[in-house]
Amino acid sequence: MTELMLTVMIALLLFGFPMKMPLISAAFIGFLIYFPNFSPQILIQQMIGGVKPSALVAVPMFILAADVITRGHSADRLIDVVMRFMGHIKGGLAISVTSACALFGAVCGSTQATVVAVGGAMRPRMLKSGYSDSFTIGLIVNAADLAYLIPPSIGMIIYGVVSGTSISQLFIAGIVPGLIIVAFFSAYCMWHAYKHDIPVLDRSDWGERLTAVRRAVWPMGFPVIIVGGIYGGVFSPTEAAAICVLYAVVLEALIFRSIRLRDLPDIALSTGAITSVVFILIAAGAAFSWTLSFAQVPQTIISSLGLNEAGPMLTLTAIILAFFIGCMFVDSIVVILILVPIFAPLIKSTGLDPVLVGVLITLQVAIGAATPPFGCNLFTAIAVFRRPFVDVVRGVPPFLLILLLTTALVMAFPQIALFLPELAYR
Repeated sequence: MTELMLTVMIALLLFGFPMKMPLISAAFIGFLIYFPNFSPQILIQQMIGGVKPSALVAVPMFILAADVITRGHSADRLIDVVMRFMGHIKGGLAISVTSACALFGAVCGSTQATVVAVGGAMRPRMLKSGYSDSFTIGLIVNAADLAYLIPPSIGMIIYGVVSGTSISQLFIAGIVPGLIIVAFFSAYCMWHAYKHDIPVLDRSDWGERLTAVRRAVWPMGFPVIIVGGIYGGVFSPTEAAAICVLYAVVLEALIFRSIRLRDLPDIALSTGAITSVVFILIAAGAAFSWTLSFAQVPQTIISSLGLNEAGPMLTLTAIILAFFIGCMFVDSIVVILILVPIFAPLIKSTGLDPVLVGVLITLQVAIGAATPPFGCNLFTAIAVFRRPFVDVVRGVPPFLLILLLTTALVMAFPQIALFLPELAYR
């Protein structure tokens, strides 16, 4: 059964069909051939059920907030405050890009929006300061991955819904690994600047810094709302998403006046188009996963690989490898929807903490967003910076190694991810 479904998926992909069609077709063909006595309406019910969880309401909300912010002034103000404090040190401009991606990622939760907002503003400055284009683009597309780890994270929401894991705990668990990546990226940027003798920027005085901080106070309210509100038990992740939309509209339309209220319908239409694609994938993935589970394919795969007798560390390694390879070729949401149900019985039987697994899976999803051949950040950079694929991927390897090193650290020392959730919830 697995071979037939994979053959159908690969064939349709090769013929150029969008990912939702291979998923739906493979599920229906597998269902009709192997379960002819059951009504196909069952699959329709599974697809509807896949998009029913209330936690998924947060996805379009965060996408809408990101769309509003990207069209406004929040990104520029966040970049400016980082530049004022970091620009004068060696490698400070590159460190500013990393820090700005972390801050903007904490605002919008979208890696592609981070590439557009931070990359569009910072790439010309880095090129003018003497950084190579390959290093600059490699840094931008990989630092944008921080949007997946530092809350809010759409990837964590999808994983939480599919696996039944607390989204609030996942959000908080991603903070420390995200900050470690910021530190590693910053150290590498400093070394690169010394090696290539990149000049530093003029030091900003404290008056300029305080002005930049005052201008960025409002955008910095986003992570306070999300992390502080959830950590303090004020509201759920879904409620935090709704409040973020309201905050973004008030901020950009009424305070900064960077967008007009009459622009909101167009922004909402763009959000609706993106959300529809995401939810169709979720529905298709739910049908596909149910078919696999009903046919006991996960148990067959795990048994054939000998993972039934594997310990927690070997199991975790297998999960990470599967997600790392999968996200290199297929959309991250699809990989989460397909692989999480397959590994769920194994995660439970080995006693692995689902929050730890979720952080590591999200990290692989983030890595996949900037890894050839099909990382979404790469194609966003190609479109935004108008550079060929080879030029975009040339600067990726050093940052990829740093991300893999972070993965190894979290595997070896799980408390890196689990410390904050245990402090907050257990």
